[in-house]
Amino acid sequence: MEPEKVTMLRYRGSRLSKVKKLDIFPKVEEPFKETSSVGGTFSIISFLLILWLVYSEVNYYLDSKFIFKFSPDVELDEQLKINVDITVAMPCHFLGADILDSTNQNAFKFGALEEEDTWFELAQNQHIHFENKRHFNSYLREEYHAVKDLLWRSRFSTHFGDLPARNDKPDKPFDACRIHGSLILNKVAGNFHITAGKSLHLPRGHVHINAFMSERDYNFSHRINKFSFGDPSPGIVHPLEGDELVGAYGRTLFNYFIEVVPTNVDTFLTSVKTYQYSVKALSRPIDHDKGSHGIPGLFFKYDVSALRVTVKQERDNLGVFLARLSSIVGGIFVCSGIVNRIVQFLIDCVMCNWTSKFFKKHTDNQVNDKASLIDGVSTQPLQVL
Repeated sequence: MEPEKVTMLRYRGSRLSKVKKLDIFPKVEEPFKETSSVGGTFSIISFLLILWLVYSEVNYYLDSKFIFKFSPDVELDEQLKINVDITVAMPCHFLGADILDSTNQNAFKFGALEEEDTWFELAQNQHIHFENKRHFNSYLREEYHAVKDLLWRSRFSTHFGDLPARNDKPDKPFDACRIHGSLILNKVAGNFHITAGKSLHLPRGHVHINAFMSERDYNFSHRINKFSFGDPSPGIVHPLEGDELVGAYGRTLFNYFIEVVPTNVDTFLTSVKTYQYSVKALSRPIDHDKGSHGIPGLFFKYDVSALRVTVKQERDNLGVFLARLSSIVGGIFVCSGIVNRIVQFLIDCVMCNWTSKFFKKHTDNQVNDKASLIDGVSTQPLQVL
């Protein structure tokens, strides 16, 4: 009978044994750890403080900031889009709207705006809508520098939409004209105007024929519901929107001098090329007998800035964010550990002094008691039996 073969396995040790020898971080075993109520209290406070600071840091990281940069505008081949919605207190057959720019091109090239007969006096629902728009845009124009970051961050649009349909119709003829629509213009200085008489286009410009109008037919009181350039973009305030001017004199010239600024809006979600503008207004009555010459009407004289504004949404680098979180956790842990050691040391000193005094007093009392006991025994007389 053959003897059984015994297989011997040699234990070569763990492959990580050499790596374990390189461990420089101390490991304290549980039996050697000392806990205290002071340390537990500081642990709870430190944990809550770390949670609050981490929450604040995350909110700060998510709360992005906007950077405004200026650069020369070199995109000269761009087209300039203008969006208008203006109501003038004159019937449409008395008015004409045209564009004339520095290239002297035919105004028909830019397209045509729609004309709609209406009433200048608003219905109750329209009045509420327009008043809300006017008051809100007026506040934004005055406080823009204080709320600009909020506007860009909340992606708020100042455009309230078109006027709602009237809930009642006056029992009188139309006395106003609503001119609205969009035109694609050359990116050069120009003059968009609404004046009396229909326009007649000539090889070198155009004229407005108003020979059949009387003095009482003129009334250039107007209401601007929309006036903007480029595509709509949240965060941009259009200064003319929500304005309403009622002239006391029919033959009045309203001049608006507009500076158009090309603007790039780059956010985390969208990238839009649009335009902002600033405006100065001037009005005067036209009376040739008093030396005030000119053509009554609305004249929007615009010019394009040579600088381009880039509004860019940015936030800190992810690595910087993680480094801040690490510094918060590590800093609170180290500082709380130092404070805990100091407080524990002071408590130990106080307890040691109190204990030593207690034991000293207790020892003195015991010595005094023994001394009195010895004195009492020694003073007693001896009795001889």
